[in-house]
Amino acid sequence: MPTARHLAGHAVSAIGLGCMNLSHAYGTPPPFEEAERLLLRALDLGVTHFDTAALYGFGANEELVGKVLSPHRQQIFLASKCGMQGVNGTRVIDGRAATIKATCEDSLRRLRTDHIDLYTLHRWDKSLPIEESVGALADLVRDGKIGAIGLSEVSAATLRRAHAVHPIAALQSEYSLWTRNPELGALQACRELGVAFVAFSPMGRGFLAGKLRDPSTLNAKDIRATMPRFAPERYTRNLALLDQVQAFTQASGYSLAQLALAWLLTRGDNVLPIPGTTQIAHLEENISAQHIKPDAALLLQIEGVLAPLSIQGGRYNTASQAEVDTEEFA
Repeated sequence: MPTARHLAGHAVSAIGLGCMNLSHAYGTPPPFEEAERLLLRALDLGVTHFDTAALYGFGANEELVGKVLSPHRQQIFLASKCGMQGVNGTRVIDGRAATIKATCEDSLRRLRTDHIDLYTLHRWDKSLPIEESVGALADLVRDGKIGAIGLSEVSAATLRRAHAVHPIAALQSEYSLWTRNPELGALQACRELGVAFVAFSPMGRGFLAGKLRDPSTLNAKDIRATMPRFAPERYTRNLALLDQVQAFTQASGYSLAQLALAWLLTRGDNVLPIPGTTQIAHLEENISAQHIKPDAALLLQIEGVLAPLSIQGGRYNTASQAEVDTEEFA
């Protein structure tokens, strides 16, 4: 399996690194020294695509990535996001042109760079036409501050509207064996428009690794504690499906994590998973998935057990679901 794919005109590692976990969302982040070791190990393993955001740690993640990776800037493809950030300790969605441009200046400073290769609108601010926010991002491209524009968690229809204003290089949305929503239209639109698809949470927020058995043990600050499919009764049913998968994959010699990522890499040459982790052992396991060649029939069998309508619970709670624009299964 090729270990390079194309993103915004650059050849990048087929599997990138989502840096969020190092500063945000899943409980207490690791100390700087541990995060630094993980980022540098990713470089050693050939990872070139690093994804962060203004939101993560309310700027702390960009600071981390900038401090550790700026000496290696010429080796990496640097992606960040705007349109959703922390304001006075509160998460705010704001897609106004002035906010996007100010956020970009802050991101450039924190990342210690003069340009960001891919700058993604983290959430569409639905109080504004998508065209307005994309127009602001197009100004940043013309100014040389960003190389290309991405969108996150939008539908195929919104992607097409945005692409008519300025070429969109990448659509980033959740995609994994237990979140197949992009197959309802977004993936097809990406193929038609020549847009890369960046798959975040490709490990199902840890579910597909098979290690999280009891979601009641999650830290109170862990965002999964608010997600319907991690509610104990639903999660128990989802685990039963995963146990079925584990029963017939043990003989393959591959881990569930490797198979989940290998499956994503078969979904199209324009699909680029960005798993995140705080553990070097997990990082090494994830990156190794681009080198394995599991039997196609095995992947099809896994896909069948984890069929979309078999998964219990939605991706987000009601408030968070209202903020996204993705196609959803009934």
